[in-house]
Amino acid sequence: MRWPVRALALLAVTPLLRWLVAADSVAYGQPRRSACDSCGAPVGPAGALRPLTPSARCAGCGGRVGAAPLAVEIVLLLAVAAVVVAARPPIETIAFGWWVACAVPLLFVDLAVHRLPDRLSYAAAIGTLGLLGVAALASRDPSAWWRAALAGLGAALLLAGTTLLLGRRGFGLGDAKLALSAVAVLGWLGWPAVVLGVLLTFGASALCGLVLLATRRIGWRGHLPFGPFLVFGTLGTLALS
Repeated sequence: MRWPVRALALLAVTPLLRWLVAADSVAYGQPRRSACDSCGAPVGPAGALRPLTPSARCAGCGGRVGAAPLAVEIVLLLAVAAVVVAARPPIETIAFGWWVACAVPLLFVDLAVHRLPDRLSYAAAIGTLGLLGVAALASRDPSAWWRAALAGLGAALLLAGTTLLLGRRGFGLGDAKLALSAVAVLGWLGWPAVVLGVLLTFGASALCGLVLLATRRIGWRGHLPFGPFLVFGTLGTLALS
């Protein structure tokens, strides 16, 4: 199957990803969203629930639901392009694809409400490391898996440590949980990929922060969600690997 056909096929999962974004873009401690906030019409990926289309409009009242129009579709296409460009063996590609399917909704939820739901972060970590474990067994070389696990766990502990030491001035525990899978992907590619991914992530975060400060969109005490930068840093490294 050629790349454009694969991309179009993968767009079929965007209603599910849009539903995850809409359902989890709620404040901490609040139940998942199951209906339009304006008219109460049910929202969901398929079946008896109303589908979430690229227009991001409720089928009942036409109000905005979840991520912006076409945003999920564009980010998913870019993410899939990064995985395809990496040109890894099939099992590794499936593992990276699983991570993308979890990371894309996490990105949009973090942008919307500055939180990273555990259900998606844990799914990303367990699924990615599990599938990479299958790839390691297939290649009969477990060294890449151990490197991935070590890199992911080290990054998670480092970010979690800043939360314990610095409180709200440090990274959140959600960032640490996402880093477990994101940096594991980088670790599988090799230590140079880990270094490049860290540089891209923190470089993009710092640049964005400076631009927002210069334009007075945030103050010195403002807080940027770190999850999107971690996702784009990992995808950028995949594309360059």
